[in-house]
Amino acid sequence: MNRFGEGTTRRNFLVGAALSAAVLPIGGAEASAPGKPSVAARGSAITLNVNGQDHHLALDRRTSLLDALREYLGLSGTKKGCDQGACGACTILVDGNRIISCLALAVQYQGRVITTIEGIGSATDLHPLQSAFVEHDGLQCGYCTPGQICSAIGMAAELKRGLPSAVTDDLLTEKINFSSDEVRERMSGNICRCGAYNGIVEAVQATFAEGASR
Repeated sequence: MNRFGEGTTRRNFLVGAALSAAVLPIGGAEASAPGKPSVAARGSAITLNVNGQDHHLALDRRTSLLDALREYLGLSGTKKGCDQGACGACTILVDGNRIISCLALAVQYQGRVITTIEGIGSATDLHPLQSAFVEHDGLQCGYCTPGQICSAIGMAAELKRGLPSAVTDDLLTEKINFSSDEVRERMSGNICRCGAYNGIVEAVQATFAEGASR
């Protein structure tokens, strides 16, 4: 008995199936189902304020903030490392606080003030911390450096708010100093595969050595 139907050979069946698959749009039945909007149509129109400028974007709601910055806005200074929130290469500032942008959805950050490494300094007008990284050899390949710098600036703001770390001796102190132990603990989420940690610590201390009062 011909299980493919009368007059249909196995060869003809396979050829027909292959041709049908070749003309289907990417996304299969979901993309062509009648009455159901396409993936693009189900995206969200959002406005992101990045480095002082508003950007109007239409994004899939699943787009990470990291991908929105790099792929849609062309701000490639923020690096994609592990894409799992483990290396810190994608660290940016939101309302002055450091976040891991690969774990953040872009649609969550409308109305927030986003700062990337491009908004911190330029080749002709370096931020003091950027100058310190150069002076103290706080980088080698430089891939992690944008995240390191954003993280250090956010860390300095945390100290100014009096937030202790796991190595802070006196939780009631009026002043938390940028000791080597404090800097290393607070920057431990930013990985440098080149091992330039000593220079990074020195650069951070040279920039923020005065500490922070509550």
